[in-house]
Amino acid sequence: MDFALTEEQESIRDLARQIFSENATHERLLELAKSEDWFDLSLWQQLVEANLPGVALPEDCGGSGFGPIELCLVFEELGRHVAQVPLFATAALGAAPIAEFGTPDQQARWIKRVVDEGAILTAALSEVGSSVPSVPRVMARREGDSYRLDGEKQCVPAGLLAAGILVPARFGDGVGLFMLDPQAEGVSLERQITTSGEPQARLILDGAVVSADDLIGDPSRGAQMVEWIVERASLALSAMQVGVAEGALRDTAAYVSERKQFGRPIATFQGVALRAADAYIDVEAMRSTVYQAAWRLAEGKPAAAEISSAKWWAAMGGMRVVHTAQHLHGGIGSDIEYPIHRYFLAAKQNELLFGSANQQLAKLGARLVSDQPARSEA
Repeated sequence: MDFALTEEQESIRDLARQIFSENATHERLLELAKSEDWFDLSLWQQLVEANLPGVALPEDCGGSGFGPIELCLVFEELGRHVAQVPLFATAALGAAPIAEFGTPDQQARWIKRVVDEGAILTAALSEVGSSVPSVPRVMARREGDSYRLDGEKQCVPAGLLAAGILVPARFGDGVGLFMLDPQAEGVSLERQITTSGEPQARLILDGAVVSADDLIGDPSRGAQMVEWIVERASLALSAMQVGVAEGALRDTAAYVSERKQFGRPIATFQGVALRAADAYIDVEAMRSTVYQAAWRLAEGKPAAAEISSAKWWAAMGGMRVVHTAQHLHGGIGSDIEYPIHRYFLAAKQNELLFGSANQQLAKLGARLVSDQPARSEA
């Protein structure tokens, strides 16, 4: 693969960088952290006007028609600035599956709302007692021309703001993927605060009614569709983690170049320089695995193992980098009024979502064994 970006890809990255750098400032993030809103909806509207949530969505629905590499570039910039917008929920969890599996009517109804109006979408994939989103405990039962959903989901990203929530549910011998209206009867949402401070939602379904028109894709392939969402979302998280780690390292390099001990900058101490160098190597390894996986997806090649590898590096490398950033800042690194703490909290949340490093190793090992003949031919 060629790691060089095209002119269009550079333009997308630069546009995202400009918008985030001008709006996701330390002062603005501090202001949002002290409010109940947390999400910066004015910044979200700027992203919508620039069509960045639609960068990888179909052109016939108003998207830009690019692919996973371009989307990863946007997520990397989001992570670098630790911006508080519902981009991951909408672009990776909500809109992408509808673009891939939805009918033309469903695409027109939901994706056009995202690109035209800035509608926020998400998916409810986490459940208490189950770490495999493709094997949900929420139940779906057919009732005439609609479905009844019962059960509970946890930690739904941007769930309190979403216009639609994709909900995987057990349906007969398969898994149905349903687009749920959060305002529907039988639906209740409770606020949950996560590691990074982001408010998410506990979704309680008590006879929630979903129209047959809101069943996404074929229920006989529901589990595979959920796995598709988890893989793409894991890649988006990994790209975001590259930005988080690089942002933390950038700020740390500036700090140790200015902070003095014994009459000279601490950056000149060998121990500090070695830790910073190790962090730089981790960031580059993270970036390489992310864009290898994104390139394979863009080329239509199998990428499950590469995505697990990228997520492993995001978990292990990302946490090593932010630990280094905290340590090299000394005591000020734990001050929540100082910006470096955001990177640590964001990295910790990205590390665990959709599988920790050990879980990625287990998935990677299982995939390598089961896919060995097919991958040797790829």
